[in-house]
Amino acid sequence: MDQSLPESPMKPVQSVAIIGAGNMGSGIAQKSAQEEFDVQMVDREQQWVEHGEQTISDFLSEAVERRIFRPEQVEAIQARITSVVGTENVSPDTDLVIEAVFEDFDIKKSVFGTLDDVCGAATIFASNTSSLSVNDLAMASGRPNRFIGLHFFYHPAKNRLVEVIPAESTSAETLARTVQYCKTLGKVVIVCADRPGFVVNRFFVPYLNEACLLLDEGIATTAQIDAVAAKATRAGMGPFALMNLTGPPIALHANDYLAEQLDCPRFTGAASLRALVEAGEMWEIGEETECDEATAAVISERLLGQVFAVCSQIVAEQVCSMEDVDRGAKVGLRWAGGPFELMNRIGITEAHRMASDYADLAGFELPDLLAEQAGTGQPFSFSYIDTEVDSGIATVRLNRPEAMNALNETVIAQLGETLEDINGRDDVHTIVLEGAGKAFVAGADVKFFVDKIRADAVDDIHAFTA
Repeated sequence: MDQSLPESPMKPVQSVAIIGAGNMGSGIAQKSAQEEFDVQMVDREQQWVEHGEQTISDFLSEAVERRIFRPEQVEAIQARITSVVGTENVSPDTDLVIEAVFEDFDIKKSVFGTLDDVCGAATIFASNTSSLSVNDLAMASGRPNRFIGLHFFYHPAKNRLVEVIPAESTSAETLARTVQYCKTLGKVVIVCADRPGFVVNRFFVPYLNEACLLLDEGIATTAQIDAVAAKATRAGMGPFALMNLTGPPIALHANDYLAEQLDCPRFTGAASLRALVEAGEMWEIGEETECDEATAAVISERLLGQVFAVCSQIVAEQVCSMEDVDRGAKVGLRWAGGPFELMNRIGITEAHRMASDYADLAGFELPDLLAEQAGTGQPFSFSYIDTEVDSGIATVRLNRPEAMNALNETVIAQLGETLEDINGRDDVHTIVLEGAGKAFVAGADVKFFVDKIRADAVDDIHAFTA
């Protein structure tokens, strides 16, 4: 990938076209219009465009009822969305076109073929893909240097996470403009490498399947597995409730794809999931959630072991950092703690054992990451300060967007060390401070104060604030 920065001032994205007016496409269109972008919502037929319009209208009406928007704001949002029938009718001078059609390579290739004939040379193409190879799509798009992958999470008007996946051919300007667009949407951005499943789906999709395998083996019921899983990850929903929300066919398709791409038969859609999809049904989740401790331990260890093992692969393959894996889980899935934070809480030695057991079960080799960390006897440490230096300007970014970059002891210490290091450099004449996500700094971290009070460590609070 070309990492050189554009010499001329970067033109920000202002006009956006969304191809596909389904749940994802209409959600991306809605969120873009909310943030004052000029939006075209495109589909093949008038009925599908109208369906997208109605979906947006329903969401915005609910927002008015909840006093999130006033009626005049909703009117302005809807006025920014132009409905278009036919991909061939997209405006040629559109800055960014986001394809959000069915997850099929040939269909997407056809869409981009039409767009390449219609759109001007400066238009950036993006695919809202959750699994397909961005490198392959870029080569098929007709403009590989102005192509990028985006993975929005459901519902895109509400969920704050987006994965940005540059192809090997993606230019630095294309990446920068796309990231800027996503940040303007208020998204937490994870830039990651093009590997099957990217970041979140790489560990989360097999997690859903492992829950189905536990069901197939008769270990527990859907309700019991959901209850144990939600407690283990400190999430609001378990795997079966989540599949009912997003659609079991999506889970089956994603698992089969990962199994094929990663050559891991363990990820192949479970028999119960396949039967459910073939029958066109949803998971039945009963009321009885209690199970004995031994059963709960089996469920928890299998599910967490799978997550820990796959997340170690993600980091070992340099798809993204540990911090971004955790960020994906907390922002995208709304887990209270990320996988590496959970490993610290459980203990690295125990987490390594659980991951090793799962790797043996799945038939793949576990990277050395967990074994090496267990050997130190120390938990993982995380970095929340990113630094870039270019032409004498040092950009220091507070990168804790899941907490709106709130300040605690760790962040303050890391920021102080970073600034001290930069101040000692002769090649830096300017320092720019910025925050990742939608906030610069939310102030002091309230959780820090609560934790210290509970630990009867008031002196630490005094030292922090003095």
